[in-house]
Amino acid sequence: QLQFVESGGGLVQPGGSLRLSCAAASGFTLNRYAVGWFRRAPGKEHEGVSCISSSDGRIDYADSVKGRFTISRDNAKNTVYLQMNSLKPEDTAVYYCAAAGNCRNIVVLINPDYWGQGTQVTVSS
Repeated sequence: QLQFVESGGGLVQPGGSLRLSCAAASGFTLNRYAVGWFRRAPGKEHEGVSCISSSDGRIDYADSVKGRFTISRDNAKNTVYLQMNSLKPEDTAVYYCAAAGNCRNIVVLINPDYWGQGTQVTVSS
């Protein structure tokens, strides 16, 4: 179910940075949900990347991105962001913004209630 529009993906060299944005559709109140990102690399299964809980603001990161990626949300703008630094070729994937009742459904089960169309991130020299 497409309730978001992702942007900010593209081609970047290893070590570079990108900032992904995810704007919720009009009428969709983002702050009611845990929001986050998951990705799918070519030939691989979906992988949870990061999530912010709606209840206590707890943030989770996959071990593969800890220390490099930062998730944030702006409830006034109904938008969630993913700042990606020190990008590696293995970060190449389609990144999806998602919302669910809790972060486990986004980063562990990869079974969100809502998600966007995805944005391609390619890390290559």
